[in-house]
Amino acid sequence: QASEEDFLLAGRSLTLPIFIMTLVSTWYGGILGVGEFSYRYGISNWFIQGLPYYIFAAIFALFLAKKIRATNLYIIPDKLELAYDKKTAILGSVLTFILMTPAPYILMLSVFLQMIFGWNLFVSLIVTAIVAISYLYWGGFRADVQTDVLEFILMFVGFAVIIPFSIMKFGGIEFLKTNLPPMHLTWHGGNSAQYIIVWFFIALWTLVDPAFHQRCYAAKNGKVAQRGILISIIFWFIFDFMTATAGLYARAAIPNLHEPMMAYPMLAEAVLPPIAKGMFYVGMLATIMSTLNTLAFVSAQTLGRDIFGRLRIKEQTKSEITTFYTKVGLIISFLLSVAIALLIPSVIQLWYTIGTVVIPGLLVPLMASYFERFRITSRYAFLAMLFGWLTSLSWLITGYMNGNAGNYPLGIEPMYPGILVSLLIWRTGLARKTIHVLAFLGEKE
Repeated sequence: QASEEDFLLAGRSLTLPIFIMTLVSTWYGGILGVGEFSYRYGISNWFIQGLPYYIFAAIFALFLAKKIRATNLYIIPDKLELAYDKKTAILGSVLTFILMTPAPYILMLSVFLQMIFGWNLFVSLIVTAIVAISYLYWGGFRADVQTDVLEFILMFVGFAVIIPFSIMKFGGIEFLKTNLPPMHLTWHGGNSAQYIIVWFFIALWTLVDPAFHQRCYAAKNGKVAQRGILISIIFWFIFDFMTATAGLYARAAIPNLHEPMMAYPMLAEAVLPPIAKGMFYVGMLATIMSTLNTLAFVSAQTLGRDIFGRLRIKEQTKSEITTFYTKVGLIISFLLSVAIALLIPSVIQLWYTIGTVVIPGLLVPLMASYFERFRITSRYAFLAMLFGWLTSLSWLITGYMNGNAGNYPLGIEPMYPGILVSLLIWRTGLARKTIHVLAFLGEKE
């Protein structure tokens, strides 16, 4: 029986190369969604889906990575309980569980299996879940990291294969300029300013992403965590260049593709010989699977250890049985994810909905918890988390009730009012804290 620290964090032993490979592969699972975005909007994919994440990853590295590692905790709700209280930690656990549902990636991999083997969606979902559960259930985080290392190599090899073949078959820059819509070569891709800004806000996901926090907790030390994230940005930039280029070739060569999410597989069918095609498909599968592994494990850990655990386990026995609760959480998480994927069979819609609703609740209280001067009392932290989340959720639901998913009140995206409400409650809590401190100092005088 592995110890809690070994099962959940691989004994906090991640070296710099392993840290980089597991983080890079984990943060890039939405490859079919990236293909769809590149096909629809061209190089703006890099400006909208790449650049914001580099910026927030750099902020995370410079200001948070060492602080997170120094806490020696396990996951985000541990920090919320340490900084605030148990009630805030449980609410944070619920939001973390929603944020980390592997449903989009189970759906993505299942669609891919449908294409390859001709299975129906339900069978593909079940097979995906069983395969992923099996090694995570027995190996825990260490199994996740070991598979991530292999998947890191495969994802780069896969896209390194398809670009030369595309150039040899169709030509270089001139082919793209001639056959792409003009907007595909602009930085905005024809998207509105509000749409682009929303995706920058969704990139705030990086700061509250439990996978980033988990890998910082698992690093050998804070220096490994900080340097690892900064170096990972370079690898993400290289991979984004390859995926964007492949997306442009797909749009130029196959202009009337019925399902843009299949842009990369259809390009592979058009340009790759059998062996190279197999390498590319394996690379795509590895890219999706790397993120699916991590989200599933963090989701299971959050449900089993941080929700069930805080509600049921006595402190003196907690370290002895949290591994069991995490394994139970793994099974429940996959069952729920399969149900969600069947209910909302759209990867982009799942991403948008989850990020829009959860980030406004977690962002402000979690970021404040790492800086003493910005930390507020547990009461205000809980309220900021609760009402930030509920405001965005109600705004989103109102848009749907108006008969159109984008018909939001005042034409404002749901994330903005949620973050605003959370910030207002946090600012009120900070002001009350200052008043109490000044009153205390006055009494001492």
